Parts: sequence; structure tokens; C-alpha cells
Amino acid sequence: MQYFYTVQPTDTVYDIARRWELPLASLMAANNLTAPYTIFVGQQLSIPPGVNVYRVKPGDSVYQIAQFFKVPFSVIIEANQLQAPYMIYINQLLQVPPGVPYYIVQPGDTLYLIAGRFNVITDGVRNTELIQSVNQLPTTAIIPGMMLRIPYAPPGSEGLIAYTSNRGGGFDLWLYNPRNGSNVQLTSDLGDSFSSPEWSPDSRKIAFAGIDRILYVVDLETGSIASIDQLSENDNLQLGWSPESTELAYTTRNQIIIYTIASHQAQSIQQLEATDIQWFPNGTELLFQATDAFGISQLYRISSDGTGRSRITNNTDGPLHDIQLSPDGSFVLYTTPGVSISLIITIELATGNMFGLEGGPLAKNYYPRWNPDSRIIAYSATAYEDRGYFNQIRTVTRNGDHETVHALSNCFATPVTWSTDGNKIAYLSGCSEQEFAREMWVITPNHPVPIQVLEDALITSLQWSPSPVGNLLEETYLNQTYRIRFRYPSHWERIDNERYEGPDGFFQVSAIAGDSLKEVCQGEAHHPLMPYGSTPRITSTTIENEEACFIFPSADQPAEMNQQSALIVTYPDPIEIQGTTYNFLILWADELHIREIASTLTFL
Repeated sequence: MQYFYTVQPTDTVYDIARRWELPLASLMAANNLTAPYTIFVGQQLSIPPGVNVYRVKPGDSVYQIAQFFKVPFSVIIEANQLQAPYMIYINQLLQVPPGVPYYIVQPGDTLYLIAGRFNVITDGVRNTELIQSVNQLPTTAIIPGMMLRIPYAPPGSEGLIAYTSNRGGGFDLWLYNPRNGSNVQLTSDLGDSFSSPEWSPDSRKIAFAGIDRILYVVDLETGSIASIDQLSENDNLQLGWSPESTELAYTTRNQIIIYTIASHQAQSIQQLEATDIQWFPNGTELLFQATDAFGISQLYRISSDGTGRSRITNNTDGPLHDIQLSPDGSFVLYTTPGVSISLIITIELATGNMFGLEGGPLAKNYYPRWNPDSRIIAYSATAYEDRGYFNQIRTVTRNGDHETVHALSNCFATPVTWSTDGNKIAYLSGCSEQEFAREMWVITPNHPVPIQVLEDALITSLQWSPSPVGNLLEETYLNQTYRIRFRYPSHWERIDNERYEGPDGFFQVSAIAGDSLKEVCQGEAHHPLMPYGSTPRITSTTIENEEACFIFPSADQPAEMNQQSALIVTYPDPIEIQGTTYNFLILWADELHIREIASTLTFL
């Protein structure tokens, strides 16, 4: 949920941003402020995640700290679970939330205005129903003084985010859908904390090194999972897909292995200590790292048949890390020399020109990743250590220009990944000291509002699919009896001709007789058995240009109903089943998927 700060006398946008070390652009975007960025006393501002930790100094008191940050005394007490008389000690780290986790409705507010002001928006559409659902509002009516929790909405965007998490128990691969916020578990007991998903360029397969360092390939079209090889303890885990998505390259046992997916055949190129294998876009050459005759790390390129090896770098310093070839093959980047100092270097391959990127203030820069346009790099930079670890999510051009800070994460460092269209960046946060992250966030650099999309599970890596996945993970449901067709998640299984179920949701279809849509919707929502809880929400809509309604459950819906919601749609022409005429289709589905399914519904 979003946090809200109440503007105090003498406050400016700049002062508020500096208090929590926020990028000024992020604070302005979070509230859709426009020039001249005037704010007024009593105004409530949504505050993005910043450096919300304070190290106690001699003479400090909770009251003085609250005065400095201009937040209520009670906010600090509650966040740190302090007990009266609220004693604190020198060097203690105190959490200082930037306000309260709710918005107080003002005169003239509507859910539509609030959703627009605080970016509760999915694919450009204000998601008022999400605010309504989170606050269990029976209608869209709100009144001044009401306290509303303002959620983060799924950001929308093409493609899927593959990530490694223990949300199902052990570490496995999952998929997050930014269009509706759904999550699908891809593997079961095959992953490990070091597993990192590597999408094929056509986004139809994912390769990863899993438990016992076994190399797997997941076929998203068929759901099959193939084991290819077992890597040694010290083998590099970077995997490289060929541009046509037909071959996978990796290094093991002093060899470069090129594995052909369709034939299950492999060829090898002998190369001592090769790591970080990647394909050039031409599909005939590979990039890799290896040591030279003096034991110093260098970058090389070689033809896929093992001929024509040539050296790219003339490195004389430490090892090269996180090597990344640009998508167009014109640049390569790496970090050097290690953890305490980690500098980003780019090389223009055609000219050999090198560029040292300025990076963060502590020279600790990690996980650089190319935008699909090959011109911009996103990365994380450790920027604060004295108040616990925090890093900045930054972008910079490949020659070091236009360095920009977009957001903050409370991790020492975090992997980042670009969206399919290159307009968004996903990153991790929610770290405790240097442990794994527990949150996934998304920002749009030209409107840098951090949007939380996942929380409450360990997450170790993530990668956005390089191309739109489309209907790859969906199947078409066709029912001639009810004269309908729609799309549903392909991993759901058929229970009978009217019902399909999966671990993350379900759907079922039927038809209803009646004369009035309003009466039918009311009758279903307020059924005597209360399948939607005591105060369900009814929302009018249109499907295929026909009048329809959604029914969403209230908080007291019985758990065994599995978040059942309903869609009732007026048939274009009544249908007849076994001598009975029906005017309305009813589709039941879990709340997470019902809108996504409804958006694909067509009448035959």
C-alpha cells in the first residue's frame, strides 16, 4: 500500500524528497505534480520508497526525530514497536515511515480522481475497482474523512517476468503477468537460490541451472521440462540462447558447449576457463571471457564452429564481471574489479573505444542491463550504508551521458531487467541487511513511479521476456451449448465441460433465465447462501456491446469459495437448452482472472 505524508508549514517538494533521499522526479510523478510544483499545507502526498532509516545521534529523542522528518510521533513509535517511555540509544537504527498507510478522503474526491492522482493505473486505464476491492467498498461512493488504503495496480505491459522465488516452499521458477498481477509456478522442486531464468529470444523457452546444478530447459508451449547437463561446482552459470532460439550455449569442463534443442545434440569447443558465453546477433559468433597467457581476464569472440578466435580487450587489471553484449551486438559492457569497487565499462566493438560510466557515489555498481534499443543501461548502485544498505536504480547511456536516478531499493544491490518494449524496469527490494529480497517493483523511467508488484516471498533473480508472449500461456475454451469462446490459462485442467481449475484459479459457465439484468445480478450477488460474502460489489459493464455486470466478493466471503466472482452478460439472442430459454450467460471465476477472461469473451 502507498504511504501518505501531510504537508507541513514551510515544506517544499524539494525538502520532502531530500528528507527521504528520494529522486525529485519520482516524488513529483507519484503525485502527478506539474510545474510550478506548488503544494499546500495539509495536502497529502504519496511518498515512494526512500531511505526510511535513521541512525540515532547523541542527544536525539523520538520526538526530535519526528520533528525533523515532520511525521507524527506515533508513526515512529509504531514502526519500531517502542514501549513507553520510548527510550532510544546512540547508533540505534530507527524506521521512519514517510507518513501513514492510508489516504484521507477530501471534499470533491472520487475514486476516479484518486486513481489518476496516485497512479492506480493498468495499461493506461484507471483501476478504480482495485481501490474499491482493497477497501471493501460496496459502492463507488466515498465521503470526506474516510480513510482509504491506496494499492499499487499491476502496471500492464507486454511480456511476462520470469523470477526465482521460494513462494511455493522451495526455490523454483515463476511467471508474473504485469497485465493482471497473476503468478504461475513453472517448476516444482527443480530450482535453487542461484537459479536465474534465461528467456529464449522468441520467449517460448526458459533455460536455468537448478538444484544440483542441473541445466534445464522449460518449453512454455508444451509445459515440458528437459534436463540437458549437470554443471560442475565452479562452472559459470551464464547461458546464451542463439538468435533463432534453436541452440543454447554454456561453458563447462573447459569447453564451450553448443546444444541444439530440437535434436538434443551438442558440439564442443575446447577453451580453458571460458565463462560468460553469449551469442552475437549474426548467429555465427560467440562472445566469452577467458584468461590470457598471464592469467588476466579478457574478452574474446569466436565462430560457432570453433574457428576465428580474436581478442577484444587489453585488460591489465582485475577480473571482469557481469559481461553483457548489447542486443544489436555493437557494444559490450562489464564491471570491474570486484565487490568493494565495481565500475561499469562499455566498449564500442567497431572502434575499440572504451567508456567508463560514472556510476553511484560509492563506486559500487552492479547488474548492468541493456535496454532492448542497445543505447541505455539500467543498473543498481549502492549509495547508502550508514543507515542500512540502500541502492539507487539508475540509467545511463552507453557512453556515460544522462546519468539518472529513478528509484531506491533497500538492498545492497539488486538485479534489474527491462520490459519487452524497453519502457519499464523491474527490480527487487525488501532486503534485510544483505539477505535476499522479498519484493519486486516496476518503474517507468519517463514517469518514475515505483509500483510494487510482489511481496512476502524470497526472490533472487528476475528477467522480463524479450518479446511479447501473447497467447502462448493461454488456451481457447469453446462451448457450442452456451455459444461462447474465450481464453484461459493453459495450465488449468478440465474438470468437466463447464469447469476448469488450476492451482491459481478456476472458471465455470452456465446460463440464467430472467427478464431484467439488474434483477439477475442482484439475485446472484445476494443469494441466500452468501457465496460472495455479506456485502458483494456489483459493477456495470458491457461485453461484446451487450449489457453485463461483474460481481466481486466482500472480505467475509467463505474461504472455500476461492475468491469466486461472477460475470453476467446479456445474450445477443436468447439461447435454448433442453427446451428452456435463457437470456443471460453467467461466468464464475476467481477474482484475479475474471477480468482477463472477460476481455477475451466472444459469442458464437
